[in-house]
Amino acid sequence: MPFAREGDSAPTFMDAFFTATSAVTVTGLATVDTGTYWSMIGQIIILVLVEIGGIGIIALATILGLFVGGRLGLRTQMLAQVDMHVVSLGEVRPLFRRVTVTLVSFQAVTALILTIRYRLVYFDSLPEAVWHGVFDAVMAFNNAGFSLNSDSLTRYAGDVAVIIPISVAVFIGAVGFPVLAELYRGWRRPSRWTIHTRLTVWGSLMLFAIGSLAFLTIEWANPATLGNMPLVEKVVTAIEGGIMPRSGGLQSFDWNHVEAETQGIAVVMMFIGGGSASTAGGIKVTTFLLLAFVILAELRGDPEVQIGRRSVSGRTVRTAVSIALLAVMLVYGGTLLLMLMSGASYIEALFETTSAFGTTGLSTGLTPELNAPSQLVLIVLMFVGRVGTIAAASAFVLRRRQPRYHLPEEQPIIG
Repeated sequence: MPFAREGDSAPTFMDAFFTATSAVTVTGLATVDTGTYWSMIGQIIILVLVEIGGIGIIALATILGLFVGGRLGLRTQMLAQVDMHVVSLGEVRPLFRRVTVTLVSFQAVTALILTIRYRLVYFDSLPEAVWHGVFDAVMAFNNAGFSLNSDSLTRYAGDVAVIIPISVAVFIGAVGFPVLAELYRGWRRPSRWTIHTRLTVWGSLMLFAIGSLAFLTIEWANPATLGNMPLVEKVVTAIEGGIMPRSGGLQSFDWNHVEAETQGIAVVMMFIGGGSASTAGGIKVTTFLLLAFVILAELRGDPEVQIGRRSVSGRTVRTAVSIALLAVMLVYGGTLLLMLMSGASYIEALFETTSAFGTTGLSTGLTPELNAPSQLVLIVLMFVGRVGTIAAASAFVLRRRQPRYHLPEEQPIIG
């Protein structure tokens, strides 16, 4: 609509379609400058779509039902149970109340910290500082990469009071609501955590540490990233570099100018993504670690996959393998299509398609230069990356059939 764009003319359909998809899938890839192309109304529409996409359609309907009607029907509870990966039906109501409190609390605290910093250092106008603080807080917690600044977070590069709160919000949003709910009940007793919470928490911390240390080591002398920064700013930017590829999408440096090794690590991080039932994308850290345990069990010759003092069912293993293979096919197929349609190089196309599928939003600057067919490829990847893997996982879990007979076994040659 004309009122959504800055100026008198209406936005082009493709820009509006791409932006709407990127917002509702909490990706953050953009074909136009969010701060100058869209009006205040357009920016508010983006913010609302990001909130809806971050919490999820079913979760949003459930929360509205709780606070408006005060109770939930059995059908709604069952849908919410599958959507949020809740084991017990009785946990649906308390979980969604905690989700609401978590959303409001973390975004409000982050917005307050950013607003104070923006007003003191970067903006003379309090309303402008408030709007930037609220917008960046919402984008950070929902792991969306939109920014009102044409250079994203570049003007705040190395600023502890800006980069760290945003990075913390991204990290917490990527953990997942079921994990946050369990940590709220018993964060002091890790021995009693469920396997899902253990994998998500320790896996997220491990990936963060590896990503940050790798970024710091590889980019230490690169003048386009960390080379000219003092030590504290280097550490702050390295923390950002370890968190944002997991689905954050905001950036205080140009990813087109990082070393090739850093781009390769970022592609892996974007593909893995965050926790299940979170605002992050990717195949999810639990899927990735479960596959690692599958390999470990095979190398050891164990008859079943064990994590801690628990075994994992064969159905869960097959679901993880299916999701990972589907993701590989989608990303690689999208990469080839992007190379054919736009003439982009392999690493540029791979980075952009992985960012779209992982709903990350990081870009080397290729997205605004793509033609309409190439943008459609990214639109499909963003939508499938946000909805497809969740739907596939739910379908695999819910589709349970008891076989009435067993066929004779045969061993094909493997490897």
